[in-house]
Amino acid sequence: MEKVIEVKNLTKKYSKLVAVDKISLEVQKGEVFGLLGENGAGKTTTLEMIEGLRKPTSGEIKVLGFDVVHDVQSIKEKIGVQLQSSAYYDYLKLREILDLFGSFYQKHLDPNDLFKMVDLESKANQYIKNLSGGQKQRFSIIASLINDPEIVFLDEPTTGLDPIGRRNTWDIVAKIKGKGKTIILTTHYMEEAEILCDRVAIMEKGKIVAIDAPKRLIEKTPGAANLEDVFIALTGGTIGEEDNV
Repeated sequence: MEKVIEVKNLTKKYSKLVAVDKISLEVQKGEVFGLLGENGAGKTTTLEMIEGLRKPTSGEIKVLGFDVVHDVQSIKEKIGVQLQSSAYYDYLKLREILDLFGSFYQKHLDPNDLFKMVDLESKANQYIKNLSGGQKQRFSIIASLINDPEIVFLDEPTTGLDPIGRRNTWDIVAKIKGKGKTIILTTHYMEEAEILCDRVAIMEKGKIVAIDAPKRLIEKTPGAANLEDVFIALTGGTIGEEDNV
């Protein structure tokens, strides 16, 4: 399969803290790849370095054949990054936000098609503050799709949602994958990763301790019935709700 992301010996240090410690991974075109880990494991830092938002201390990152450090502008045209709802202009309507974001790129999709994709047509002329939590999350996902990216980055896309909102988001992720996109996501929910991801990388203390398809990880871990059992066996911990590293 075609590799769309290649990471080799990636390291990020903050003074004496090693947030990401010589990790290597590859992501194949069209797959959903999950990055899992406890608070402070380094998954958000890893994601931000791959996106070109944070400069690595050392190591190599290639996205769609481009070097992230030297060709970040070329990469930004081809990736979509989900933002938190607080990052949007609260004085613009949803349609105006998508129009604005679309103007930043050479190529962009019709906002009407994106609203339809997540059942937000009736909210197009509303403000972000008037949406429910689930609606905000759905909008943040389609905002990441405005430039018709080849790779979509979703950081905790269902955190804070009720079970119905979470499953609606799973359906949206499946739709995005069905359009041939590659998806990189972080999540605190092991059931979510097990259902959505073709492969996952489990991080602990800045290192990758396992990387494979969820089913194979379960099969290889003695006594594991699900991905949560695998995670606990490998890290000795549990997933939390916040991750700032």
